[in-house]
Amino acid sequence: MQSASTVFLVRPVRFGFNTETAMSNHFQQTIVELDQAVIQARAFAEFDAAVAKLRAHGVYVLVMDDTPAPPKPDAVFPNNWLTLHPDGRVVLYPMHAPNRRPERRPDILQMLRSQFTIREVIDLSHYEQEGRFLEGTGSIIFDHQHRVAYAGLSPRTDADLFQQVTSLLGYHPVAFHATDAQCHAIYHTNVMLCVGGKFAVICLESITDPTEQAAVTDSLTSTGHEIVAISLAQVAHFAGNMLTLQPAAGGQELLVMSQSAHDALTPDHRQTLSRYCTLVALPIPTIETVGGGSARCMLAEVFLPGV
Repeated sequence: MQSASTVFLVRPVRFGFNTETAMSNHFQQTIVELDQAVIQARAFAEFDAAVAKLRAHGVYVLVMDDTPAPPKPDAVFPNNWLTLHPDGRVVLYPMHAPNRRPERRPDILQMLRSQFTIREVIDLSHYEQEGRFLEGTGSIIFDHQHRVAYAGLSPRTDADLFQQVTSLLGYHPVAFHATDAQCHAIYHTNVMLCVGGKFAVICLESITDPTEQAAVTDSLTSTGHEIVAISLAQVAHFAGNMLTLQPAAGGQELLVMSQSAHDALTPDHRQTLSRYCTLVALPIPTIETVGGGSARCMLAEVFLPGV
């Protein structure tokens, strides 16, 4: 299935502006009028409300608390350091920023082992020593139904590692380059691309190479996806940072996004997407602004088989 019915999230205890990621993540912003205690309190409140809303829509949500030491300002974005696959494999990914690497926590894996079957852990973190990075489903967008994977190459997404992981997992790779309005490489693919079961939300104008844009478009249309094109201005409001989820009890799929992303979509966009999914908007303005990531980044999908 394309959509998971179980996700895990990490409740941040040292959330804040990460100076080590700011050079490559141009979505991060400081909120100078707020002190750190207020930012942390708002992040807590936004996180807890997001969890409650997901559960209210039938998603099975596991919550792990962040550990206070060492400080991990981006711990709220666990999808960057692991992926959890239906065959029981877990992939651990090499992270660009040194202060994000402690997010890979053995106790989280142990918690997952208590409820799910983990047959193999594939640890790629040693590539950090070579200066090569691939940040989970920030870097890679998986079309699980058709075994295709998409990646916008950037300082956080190494082309060779992308090829290696897709070969290992049995996916066909589609790599390209995507840039924002200032011609900076978009740091994570999941900011400009979301692939659902029958649709794809994508910022085609960010892929400026005509050959690459055609290759991505052809791949998506050949697998039967309706393309929902968004603009760079909408990307700036995280309108590409979405994830489809399946309620655990069944029913219509959900399309989870932030309130900012929802509001940035046009009425036609919302109407089109509502044909496929129930739209679920999470108000997370502090997490988005300070962290430079949005709703999809907070959600680590659990496709592992049960014990």
